[in-house]
Amino acid sequence: MKISVIGTGYLGATHAACMAELGFDVLGVDIDAAKVSALGEGVLPFHEPGLPELLRKHVATGRLRFTTSFEEAGAWADVHFVGVGTPQRAGEHAADLTYVDAAIRSLAENITKDSLIVGKSTVPVGTTRRLRDIIDKYRDPSVSVGLAWNPEFLREGFAVRDTLSPDRLVFGVDNEADETVLRSVYAQAIADGTPVIVTDFETAELVKVAANAFLATKISFINAFSEITETIGGDIRTLADAIGHDARIGRRFLNAGVGFGGGCLPKDIRALQARASELGLDRTMRFLSEVDSINLRRRDRVVHLAESMLGQLLGKKIAVLGVAFKPDSDDVRDSPALDVAVRLFNSGADVAVYDPEGTANAAKRFPRLDYKGTLEDAAQDADLVLLLTEWNEFRALRPEQLAALTSGQRIIDGRNVLCGDEWEAAGWEFAALGQRFVPAGELADALMR
Repeated sequence: MKISVIGTGYLGATHAACMAELGFDVLGVDIDAAKVSALGEGVLPFHEPGLPELLRKHVATGRLRFTTSFEEAGAWADVHFVGVGTPQRAGEHAADLTYVDAAIRSLAENITKDSLIVGKSTVPVGTTRRLRDIIDKYRDPSVSVGLAWNPEFLREGFAVRDTLSPDRLVFGVDNEADETVLRSVYAQAIADGTPVIVTDFETAELVKVAANAFLATKISFINAFSEITETIGGDIRTLADAIGHDARIGRRFLNAGVGFGGGCLPKDIRALQARASELGLDRTMRFLSEVDSINLRRRDRVVHLAESMLGQLLGKKIAVLGVAFKPDSDDVRDSPALDVAVRLFNSGADVAVYDPEGTANAAKRFPRLDYKGTLEDAAQDADLVLLLTEWNEFRALRPEQLAALTSGQRIIDGRNVLCGDEWEAAGWEFAALGQRFVPAGELADALMR
């Protein structure tokens, strides 16, 4: 079985390399000639642990190739995976399906053998049946072209593992023959015990957005309680631990902090609201607006804490540790960390930024920030340090490590990964999201009274 993967961004490049690792001959297809050239030389244009090695390995063997030609893919492959982007439309909440529609049409026009198109992109419910009409309109009538939807559930930083050993497989199909093809593609994972859910198109489309909406809600839920503990007191981490012991709730994704970001959760919950509205169900997903609002308020909270610590931001040097939206990634799309850094800069602060992998991408978006090559360079002479992405390098920070570098011993833990008692005992003014914070000046005034 020969496989093509249409779109060689994060999803497509990962899927292509992993399909090659499973033993298939794979052809990656993209309209970006520069990206195709780089991938063909084994160069990955983004950071993902374990993926560069797979890419180089299978490019070298010839099992994995890349092209800009849909004609080549249509004549060669038996199964075509479509993993192009579905970004948020400019000025709207709805998903932009331009790239999906174009990919499906280009495939339909160029397929010359019986084959199966398998969608992996995250799309609004109802999309697959509309794409079926596009295929039927543009395909060669003498060729049979099936369509299935097989949503991805990749976690950045764990994408190779999640592709080779997924925790579930969802097949949206309308006939047994297409299901059989998908079972052949994923035979190794199925043999290893991965659950398979076979369903209709609509359910398959909804699974990914439902999962992301639930995770976003869970994160904003604990962050809503952070707003309470910041006001009245309490330990948000202990609260999360306590309710996380309930098997119905679980502890994962109950980490209070600066909030979620990235290329999936924010756009997916907004696109789901937009689609529900198109279906006349405006009230059904209205709660996601508040989920989104809570998430964005966490960024406001970090800026407010910085102002409380420094009195004013103008002319102060602030070290920002982390701009990727999560560790083990260089993705800065809708990153709360990068957003906070920019807000501080726009308020007049001198912002020095360090991230192990995300600096280059952040610099493309906001070149006016002062990007540093090491943690030490970023922290040098800083009046305040902000930990905003929980890289292991930052989790391991100790008070004495920074004390010799900074001009002021002040730190904000935006991810709740440091021991506040340890930092305060070392003489630092320490704040974390979910904790009540009293600026040192106000505390001194209260003690004097």
